[in-house]
Parts: sequence; C-alpha cells; structure tokens
Amino acid sequence: MTDAVVLAEVWRSGVLEGVHRGHAVVLDPDGGVERAWGDPDVRILPRSANKPAQASAMVRAGLPLEGELLALAAASHSGEAFHVEGARRILVRGGLDDTALRTPADLPLDDDVRTQLIARGGIPLPILMNCSGKHAAMLLTCVVNDWSIEDYTSPEHPLQTSCRDELEDLAGERSWATAVDGCGAPLFGLTLRGLARMGAACVQAPLATPPRQVADAMRAHPEWVAGTSRDAAALARSVPGMLIKEGAEAVYVAALPDGRGIALKVEDGANRARPAAMAGVLRAIGIDNATIEAQACAPLLGGGAVVGDIRPGSLT
Repeated sequence: MTDAVVLAEVWRSGVLEGVHRGHAVVLDPDGGVERAWGDPDVRILPRSANKPAQASAMVRAGLPLEGELLALAAASHSGEAFHVEGARRILVRGGLDDTALRTPADLPLDDDVRTQLIARGGIPLPILMNCSGKHAAMLLTCVVNDWSIEDYTSPEHPLQTSCRDELEDLAGERSWATAVDGCGAPLFGLTLRGLARMGAACVQAPLATPPRQVADAMRAHPEWVAGTSRDAAALARSVPGMLIKEGAEAVYVAALPDGRGIALKVEDGANRARPAAMAGVLRAIGIDNATIEAQACAPLLGGGAVVGDIRPGSLT
C-alpha cells in the first residue's frame, strides 16, 4: 500500500505517541469520488465488510429469512444469547444443528459475555464464532437449493460463486483475489472504491430487491449485525438510515440514506483506530452527533485514569 494518510492519532499525556495510516473514500450518489484520503483504488481484503453482498446473494438464491434473522446472516455478532439462539433458529429451518457449521470454535467477541461464559465453565464452540449467523444462513441456502452442505465453504461451490458474482455486481468491478476469511469462508478482494460502491448499491437498490432487503434488515436491527455494546451498532443507531458494517483488520463500509458510499481501511489493521477514523470521515463531510463525537475521542488509560485519547487525523 502507498500514499496512505494519517486516519487516527494516539495522544498520551499531551504527547503524540503514534499514528495509524490508511485510506478512505466517500462516493457521491452517482458513484463519483466526493472526497478521498490516500488511494481510493487501493486493493484490500474487505473481510466481513463483504457480508451485505454475501447475504444479498443468499436472498437471491432463495434464503427464506427476514428481519433480525436476515440481519444476523450479515453479522459479525458478539456472541450474546440472542445471537446464538438466532443462529440456531436458522439452522433448525434447514433441519440442521451446530455440527453442520464449518466455523472454527471460538469464544464470544463481547468482553463481558466471554468472561461470564468462561466463569461458568464454557468452552469455545463453532456457534459462538462471530460469523455463525452467516454460516447458518449459508447452510440454509444450500438446503433450499439442494446443494451439498459438506463443502459449502469451497470457493467452487455454487453458493460461493453466487456470493462472488453478487459482490462483483454490486461493487461494479471484478474481484482481484480469492482468500480464506477467518471463519473459513472464501474472501473476495475489492478496491476501496468498489467496497464503497457495494455499500451504496445496497441502500440505493429498489424496494424488495435482495440487496435492499438486506440493507433494510441491517439498518433496522444493528444490534443483531454487531452487538448491544459495539461501536458499529451505536453509530448505526445514531445516524438514521445509515448502513454500516465493519470488518477485521480495520475495514469499514457505510452507506448514507442519500446514496453516498463510504469505505476506509487502516493499513496496520488496528481496530482501535477504526471508530476514530470513521468519525473523522463523517465529520469531514458534515455529519456529526454525540455518538460520533464520543467515538472521535476514545479514552486512553494510564494507571487506570484517562490520560489521553485516540482521535481522528486531520481529515480536511
């Protein structure tokens, strides 16, 4: 990656301790570049930011979900009880149980939920992995189409080729790479601009079309897409009509109700920088509220007291 800019700064006791560089782009409703920092065409692996397109592909293939369960199909959930119960509800619809999942065994993302589970003697399980909702929906899609379920994570499986085709269609470009995501499913590379186009296309799609169904479910149920205490859910609730999805390695995609698309990638993959970077981008285009202000000033501790913060770079 080249031409990166400072998206977030780390300040401790009045000293600039470090910076996080990366790339960000804002597209206008017609797909033109409204603002860009760094390289808008940098090639990235969007990680879970691809999930809206994956869920759209599944709906197009006949996935019979709506509401919170459709939001869960596009989620990186926190492992809260309602997330786990929801993933199992999806599996049951296909006559399946946890053993069909190909997600790796994991603990909940939410710190408090994870601590409580361990205190009860809980262990890592595939259903607790943050992508289990997506995988449950993938399995149900396979059942509906009479596709094999044993190899549903293979890049050559009809489910995954459908996901790639949908992603490329919504992003308006061909995927430049096929990798393996943390959950074991195929991961298709895009440019940052393509990722922003994908998000905007979901919000701009006509009512009742697969991408719009996914966007509407995600916007109506942000706590199912992330978790009750997650920064992405808080941000989605604070800007009515905004679609937002984070991805591992500090990727973020968002689409505003007016049709603008936003995507960013922090080069070093530090997720602590992601909320501040998005706050900086939103403020640079004139969007601000109390949640954005809070995420633009994440506290940095020293000796148990707040001694600094993680804040946006100078995104003018």
